[in-house]
Amino acid sequence: MKALCWEGVNKLAVENVPEPVMRNDQDMLVRVRSSTTCGSDLHLIGGYIPAMRAGDVIGHEFLGEVVETGPAVRQHKVGDRVVVCSFIGCGRCWHCANDQWSLCDNSNTNPGLAQAAYGYETGAVFGYSHAMGGFRGAHAEYVRVPFADYGAFPVPDEVDDVSATFASDAAPTGWMGADLGGVGPGDVVAVWGCGAVGQMAARAAMLLGAEQVISIDRIPERLAMTREHIGSEVVDYTATDVGAELRERTGGRGPDVCIEAVGMEAHSPGPQHWYDKTKQALRLETDRASAVREAIHACRKGGSVFVLGVFGGLVDKFPLGAVMNKGLTLRGAQQHGQRYIPMLLDRIAAGELSTRHLATHEMSLDEAPRGYDMFKNKKNGCVRAVFHPDGG
Repeated sequence: MKALCWEGVNKLAVENVPEPVMRNDQDMLVRVRSSTTCGSDLHLIGGYIPAMRAGDVIGHEFLGEVVETGPAVRQHKVGDRVVVCSFIGCGRCWHCANDQWSLCDNSNTNPGLAQAAYGYETGAVFGYSHAMGGFRGAHAEYVRVPFADYGAFPVPDEVDDVSATFASDAAPTGWMGADLGGVGPGDVVAVWGCGAVGQMAARAAMLLGAEQVISIDRIPERLAMTREHIGSEVVDYTATDVGAELRERTGGRGPDVCIEAVGMEAHSPGPQHWYDKTKQALRLETDRASAVREAIHACRKGGSVFVLGVFGGLVDKFPLGAVMNKGLTLRGAQQHGQRYIPMLLDRIAAGELSTRHLATHEMSLDEAPRGYDMFKNKKNGCVRAVFHPDGG
């Protein structure tokens, strides 16, 4: 079958690879109908995530049609249209039972590196390095889905393929940031990043009752899209002092909840960006954390900061003193998608949550390397490229 493979740092190619086979009685085989790029994939492509091997199939955000089920699969049948959570959860360990699906104890079959880096293993992710389980990714014609009854969800007839694809990762990730960040009625929320996840976090904050939502980015097309489709206020961080702007817009207090949706390759104006970029290139730090620093400094005293962007290891100049002295609550997580996906599909079907506009470019799987080039370099207003293995 055809699949998009990582062949080295900044090298992608569509290759012919063996079709997946069933390995366990809880497995399911899915024919992919659509998959999408994700900002966290750029960390893989750029060589910032360890344990990648040439030939690894990438991609983790997808929708497809069931073509085979294992004997223990009870919730799905051949022909069902399903969206699959990017994180794989067993459904039975303590973390899954407590809706902390990305922390599953049993899905990551190669936990050693995560244990060394973080103290405990994480859950597994489709197409996201051997440190995260080594599972083949979704930029392919077919995918094996382990623990299928827990990770795959039927798509309502009213929801089109592309809209539903974003319920695999972007929408639940954004919603989790607003939910676990503690957004409530009347809050002021600031979101760093106007990519797909940032837009979903902003919309989630609105639906959870926030009185004012302010989204921060530097790309004109993304700022305009967020204003038009999400309804958030926007700030171009290259045109103003973000901290001063947020204080001005909040009566001097600062946002109640700050959500960072950028991750380990954040940009920032001025010399700080080159300092971080140089240290990251020399591996003196693994992640550029300028957006996290800004969120911590901008958040009101006693407020909440939630880190949604993917970070791999260590950052420099982390403002721990501000966290402690301002009495902030600091949280972060990879997405617990199984907790949110059914609800989000219902909201998409009801018209409460729009995701279709995120797919600025649709193309065949054969064009995936070009799609990632546009996505990475933000060409032609690309927010997300969506791939259709059948040619779309």
